Amino acid sequence: MASRDCLRDNDWICAEYLRSRSGELADATIQHIGIAAVSVVLAVLVAFPLALAARRWRAAREPVLGLTTVLYTIPSLAMFALLLPVFGLSVSVVVTGLVLYSLTILVRNILAGLDGVPAEAREAARGMGYGPGRMLFEVELPLVVPALMAGVRIATVSAVSLTTVGAIVDYGGLGNLIYSGLQTVFRAQVLTASVLCVVLAVLADLLLLWLQRALTPWTRHRATAGKG
Repeated sequence: MASRDCLRDNDWICAEYLRSRSGELADATIQHIGIAAVSVVLAVLVAFPLALAARRWRAAREPVLGLTTVLYTIPSLAMFALLLPVFGLSVSVVVTGLVLYSLTILVRNILAGLDGVPAEAREAARGMGYGPGRMLFEVELPLVVPALMAGVRIATVSAVSLTTVGAIVDYGGLGNLIYSGLQTVFRAQVLTASVLCVVLAVLADLLLLWLQRALTPWTRHRATAGKG
């Protein structure tokens, strides 16, 4: 009896696909991680000054929150299509789209964190002679970390998912494999690339959760004290 060929039989689960296409899967995974990571880092760099401006000037608060919310309501395909005339068929289309989507989550979380800094902490810092810059970086920022990291975790998982849509401009990482697999009904490719996307999202969330706990040890001590 001849042995089964899962590639020829177009099975959903196929070890031969993993063996023969490992290089292609690795390249797509690296591109996927790179696009998502760069997008979230850029989004944090853009969101932070926006949140600071919204906190500093009340007149800027509603426009900033309103604009970032409107951006989030634009469907991903429409967003990338709107960016195409500006950036052309390039990875910048995908990165810019993901940055714009992440702003809603990050700006709101950072702003909530800044608003949540206890007034006593600011008063104590002023009493010790802290200026605005030192107050921000040495008093407020450490207290904003939990809210910031919560936003980064959501933005990262969202970016890992939305990167697949970049396949429309050939910069979708694993999304390229999913879309080409769907067009050719290549089951093993569709399932493997989809599972890898889910695994990436879970691993990224766990990594960021660990980083959050490492950066905010006082939150664990506070929780432990609360149970005592």
